[in-house]
Order: sequence, then structure tokens, then C-alpha cells
Amino acid sequence: MAYVLDNTKVEGVAAPILPSVMQNWTNPGNDTGHWGDMTNNNRDLATQFVISISLGVVAFFSFCFLRPKWAELYAARRRRRTAASSLPDLPDTLFGWIPVLYRINDEQVLDSAGLDAYAFLSFFKFALRFLSATFVFAATIISPLHLRYLGRTGIPGVDRPPNDDDDTLKKDPTYLWIYVIFPYLFTGIAIYLLIQQTDKIIQIRQKYLGSQTSTTDRTIRLAGIPPELRSEEAIKEYIESMQIGNVETVSLCRNWHELDTLMDERKKILRQLERAWTKHLGYKQNKRYHDTLPLVRAARVRSPSFGSEAGTENSQLLGSENGRVPTRTTEDGRPKHRMWYGPLKLRYKKIDSIDYYEEKLRLTDERIVAARQKDYATSGLAFVTMESTAACQIAVQAILDPNPMQMAATLAPAPADVVWKNTYISRSNRVYRSWTITAVIGFLTVFWSVLLLPFVSLLNLRTLHEVIPGLADALARHPLVGSLVQTSLPTLFWSSLTVVVPYLYSWLSDLQGMTSRGDMELSLISKNFFFSFFNLFLIFTVLGSGSNFWDLLKQIQDTFKDATTIAFALANSLEGLSRFYINLIILQGLGLFPFRLLEFGSVIMYPINVLSAKTPREYAELSTPPMFRYGFSIPQTILILVICIVYSVFPSSWLICLCGLIYFFLGHLIYKYQLLYAMDHQQHSTGRAWPMICSRVLLGLVFFQLAVIGSLALRQAVTKSLLLVPLMGGTVWFIYYFARTYEPLMKFIALRSIDQDRPNDSENALTSPTLVSPPSGLDRDSLPVLIGGREIGMRLKKYVNPNLTVPLDGAWIPSSDGSIMIRPGAYGDETTE
Repeated sequence: MAYVLDNTKVEGVAAPILPSVMQNWTNPGNDTGHWGDMTNNNRDLATQFVISISLGVVAFFSFCFLRPKWAELYAARRRRRTAASSLPDLPDTLFGWIPVLYRINDEQVLDSAGLDAYAFLSFFKFALRFLSATFVFAATIISPLHLRYLGRTGIPGVDRPPNDDDDTLKKDPTYLWIYVIFPYLFTGIAIYLLIQQTDKIIQIRQKYLGSQTSTTDRTIRLAGIPPELRSEEAIKEYIESMQIGNVETVSLCRNWHELDTLMDERKKILRQLERAWTKHLGYKQNKRYHDTLPLVRAARVRSPSFGSEAGTENSQLLGSENGRVPTRTTEDGRPKHRMWYGPLKLRYKKIDSIDYYEEKLRLTDERIVAARQKDYATSGLAFVTMESTAACQIAVQAILDPNPMQMAATLAPAPADVVWKNTYISRSNRVYRSWTITAVIGFLTVFWSVLLLPFVSLLNLRTLHEVIPGLADALARHPLVGSLVQTSLPTLFWSSLTVVVPYLYSWLSDLQGMTSRGDMELSLISKNFFFSFFNLFLIFTVLGSGSNFWDLLKQIQDTFKDATTIAFALANSLEGLSRFYINLIILQGLGLFPFRLLEFGSVIMYPINVLSAKTPREYAELSTPPMFRYGFSIPQTILILVICIVYSVFPSSWLICLCGLIYFFLGHLIYKYQLLYAMDHQQHSTGRAWPMICSRVLLGLVFFQLAVIGSLALRQAVTKSLLLVPLMGGTVWFIYYFARTYEPLMKFIALRSIDQDRPNDSENALTSPTLVSPPSGLDRDSLPVLIGGREIGMRLKKYVNPNLTVPLDGAWIPSSDGSIMIRPGAYGDETTE
């Protein structure tokens, strides 16, 4: 049996569903009634463009108008971080900020935002260079050849269906050589640009890391420590016995669960106490809170409720078995707290809220001080700081112990990046969490695929008519409404999933028990890309490939018996879905990107947060910069590039590449502004996301080559398809080669790069004199600390759980003159104002 695809016979395809599937692909205007005419209406592209440009223009002009007025939101990072203070001031004019932002060079990005931001923005530069070259070839060679031999412009809704009377293709298949030549060309360009950009990032990274001797770069994370070695002295002796180098300090992680729980409880009590004081004294928002909060340190005196006269009563403030309550019950205007007491807690009495929470805070502080003195059980994890960076790099690149899973050395995260509550999780617990999360993600993968089914039906009215005939007929009678439903609803649903699902995967990453936030972020990138590529691209393409998908489900058993039918669906669905992906890139680039610049979520939540803020501390937190998450942004941008790569030789190549250029140009500008001026972000992974970006771009190249091979094979151009097999094999080999040669340089510091003459920056105490302003965005040892509404940097010279050393300061209390008084805690130390 033979069927015609683009006037080329396909032999040996005998699945019972194939004729119905092929009718719509080979001649979508025929045998589909009014649904076929509706599906390919060129109104869809125009509708999507108008909707996207309208949304984008409104968001962009709103941002330009609000930017100088809401500087505490749109320039939060610039106003609060010393690392960003060296950046040029942006004019308050409507569009004057754009050329100033564009002229900021790579050195300024590195100095103010760090290696992670530099690597992320480098991906946009790579994408712009690659798509520029691809677009030139697509517009000057590929598209004219498709127009010459296929009569197709690549614009959805404009191209006519293939005509059986057209003998050009039957006699002259020369145009098919573009499916052989350009995959080689585009793959070569992509690999060349990737290597070029990777070399540049490696040189910068090695130069920066090798020229410093920070605590982070001299520390290894030692896991799998056996019980007999779980002491600082034993670990130090073990490491030094290998003659790698001398050990400076050893920080053995312990089970601090009790202490961490008490500190979390103290934070809640402190906020309740501040609310009680604010309710009693009143507080009006200081207009200058986003710059600095006027502070007055209170004298170290006890509250009147802690005086000797009230000592007996206050000792019973939290209730007791005999039901004694404090004597202060008169109506003095102070807020009251309902305290339950007596048998079964059935009786209550209103007491002074300030006294109640101050006493509760005092008792909690006593428990914390006692907990800090306890000797906790050790865990199998330790941070070992060597005296030299070279010794640390030798240790992490060597096998220290002959026993599997024992004394495994890896690079340590920065002290401020450690998630201390996960350092004392047992290995078995961590393995259990990992496998559980993997199983949950496997279930969600199937769930997302099923969830996509209703929206896939909207892509083709013939499929929709099989399910809901009335809706299909209504959409066919109203072309504009049908165009809106078919064009905007699926792309909006697709875009919504890319926003909502990453938050779910972020929560799952937190549950895995990783010991650093940088590792969590890299894991989030991997999870979200898998979701985007597998569910929103690969599975979506498969589900959208059939014109009569419900017939495909009815005969799914026969379908899987015939692998040729499945290959046919995969190879041809890409061209059939070009309209959807063009609409998607237009919506993402022109419509939704400006909303990222507007920080729409923060704008919506800001009035709510202002209304809920009561205390000076809560008002100060309003100006905290929103957090930029690489795990939310990188996967989606990679997927858009992969889509552009896959379509780079198909008839719609020039249009998709043009939309991709617009997407990455706007994305580079918008993300550059957010990373430098508006949003805070972690800077501890030193560009380790770049190898992940490269590996996934290379995966996209392999998928692109598979799609072209399948397309040629289904056109019976077997010889031409076989010519692409070496290209795919070479790309797979390059993925392995890249992982072996380039990725280690993005993870470790080469010994030759280390400056041996630089003195060690090694102070072994975490004390108040180490409070300094962060020198640059490249400093991984600095921990952002908010004091008095102003962010300064605390340089961490030792790996230590902050709950062991952080001062137990008291509440922020509003004063009558508008200043803020920091009430000293019972055991707090003085802090620098």
C-alpha cells in the first residue's frame, strides 16, 4: 500500500488510521469541511500578533512610566547592594534607561552581578548569534527553495496545500539536499559558537577563582564519614596523613535539630512581640524606610515587667498548673492576650500581650543559650578547610578512601549557601527522599501528558468535532472567536504551565535534602527542563500530530503494532504544529516578556503586603529585592532555542528564527535589567549552570537531526537520510567529549590557574568586626545581612551553623520621634549600626 506525502509516495504504511491522518496533512483544505478551512485560516497569526503586541506594549509603557516612581521596587537591588552601586544611574526619562543599560559591558556585569548572571546572559548572546546566522540562510536560501519547489512561504494559513498535478517534485527532488547540507552547517555553527563562548567563560572563571584564596575555594565537603572518624581531630589527622596539604579547620556537622527548631520558634515570637508593641505605641510608615531606617539603640535595661516587683508574677506569665496569672490586668490601653488555663484549658483570662511575649521570648532565649552549650550527636558530613587552594583542588579530584561511599570529597558550597538543616540528614534518609521525588516526578510526567489532551484538541477543529461537535460548529460559524480560541487558549495554557509547574518542582527540590541552595537551583533547572522538553515539546508534538486523535486512541493497539505509523506521525507533526510554535514564541517574546520587566507578580502583591505590614521590621522588608530564580528562567529559554533549531530547515524556518531573534533580544535586555538593578539572586554556583545549558542545546541538535532524518526517510530519500547518520553520531560523541574536557574546568580550578603567591584570607571567627560591605558581585563568602533597613555583607570565615552564633537581639520598637529603637535581648550582643 502506498500513500502520498508532499506528492512523494510512502511505501509499506498500512495502519488502518493512516488514511484519515494523511488527509489533513496532504490536503488540509479538502475532506474536512468547514473545519479544515478554519484550521488554516491566516487570521490566527494576525490575531496572535495583535494580542501579544497589545499586551507587551501596555506592560512595557507601564514599566517605563512607573520605573522612576517605584524605585524601591524596580531598582531595589541597585539601592540596597554595594555590589551594584558601581553601575551607572539610569535616567528617569521614559526610554532613556535603554541605551544606558545596553552599553553596560561584560566587566561591569561580572563585577556587580557575578559569574552566574554573566553565564546566563552569555546564553542569550550565543542564541542571538546562532539565530542571526540561521535566519540569514533561512531567508536567502532555504525559504526560496521551499517556495520554488513546494510553493510554500512558511507563513501558516497562506501556503496552499500540495497539488497532485504538480509534477515538479516528482521529477526534481533536488531541493531535498537542503535537508542534508544545512543540518551539517547549522550543527557546525552551533558547536563552534558554544565552544567559543565556553572558552571565554572558562578563562574568566579560572582567572577569577585562581586569583583569590577565599574560604570557599579552600574547603571540601567530606561525606560518608565512618563513626570512628567523626571528630575534628580524627578527620584532620586522616586528611593530613595523605600528604595532600595541611588542614586549617574542620567543621563537623551535628544534629542541631533542637537548636534550629528553637530559633525558628524565636523568630515567630519576636514578630508577635513587635506587633504587640506597634499596636500599643502606633507606627506610621517612614517614607525613607527603603534607604535606611533611623535607629536608636535602647539602653540595656529590663522591661518594667521584668522588674523585681513583678518578678514573681512574671514567672507565671505563661501559665502554670495552679492557674496563676500575672497581676497586670487593668485597662491601660496595652494590647491583651487571651490565656487559657485550668483543667482541660477551659478557663481563660486576658493578660498583657507585651508582657506575655517578652516573657515567652526570655524563656526561649534561655533554652537557646542552653541548647548552644549541648554536645550534639555527629553526622557523617564535615567541611574541611585546607591551608591552600591547591590542596583543596587535589583532594576533591582524588579518591581518598578505598571503601565505596566513604570519605567522598566534593567541592564545598559557600558558607552562606549551606542549608544547615539538611547537613544532619542521614544518607539513607537522603536516598529515600531522592527516590521518592523521582517517583513523584515520573507520576507527574504522565499526569501533565493527560492534562494536555483537551488543549491539543483545540489545535484542530476536526479533532474537536469528534469530541464536542457543537463547540466545533460554533467556532466554525464565528471565525474571529474560533481564531482566538485556537490561537490564544492553547498557547496561554502552555505558557501558564511553564509558570506554575516550576514552583511545584522547586518545592520538590527543597524536599530532597540537598545541602546547598546552589545544588537546589541546578536540580531545579534539570527538573524544569525535563518537564518543558518532554511534556511541553516532545509529548505535545506527538499528541498534536494526528488530525483525528480520538480515532488514534480508539485504535491505539493497532497503531503500536505498526512502528511506521508512529514514525510518520512524529516526523510530520513538526510541520503541522509550526503555526502553534510560531504563536507561542510571539506570545512569550512580545506579550509576556514585558510583564517580567514589570514584575507583575510583585506589583500585584505589593499593595497586599503594604496593607498587612504593621511593624517597622515588616515595613523594612517591603523593600527587599525580589529573588531571581535561574531554575525558573533557564529551562524555558533553552526550549525556545531548541524549537528554533528543530524548525531551522523546514518551510517555516525563516519566520520561526525571526521570532526567536526577537524573543532573545528582548530577553537579554529584560533579564539584564533585572539581574543588575531590580532583583537579587544567588551567586554561589560560579557559572555551573553553563554546562547544563550546553548539554541541553546539544540534545536539541540531536533531536533536530532525528526529525530531519525521519522527514527524509518518509519521503523515500533513504540515501540522503543515511548521510545524516554520521552527523548525529558525531554530535553524540561531541556531547561525551564536551562532558569529559570542558565540564571539569567549569567545576574545578586548574592548578596552573592558582596564584600561589597570594596570601590566604583566613580569619577563623565569625564576629562583628567582620561586618563589611560586599566588595563585588563575585564575592561568594559574603552573606547579605539586613541591619537598620540597610543591607551590608557579613563575611563568613568559618563554616558554622549561624544559629550557634547569631546575636539574640530584641524587638524593633517604634519611638515617638519616628525613629526605631532596637530593644536589646536578654542575651543579645550589641550590633553595629
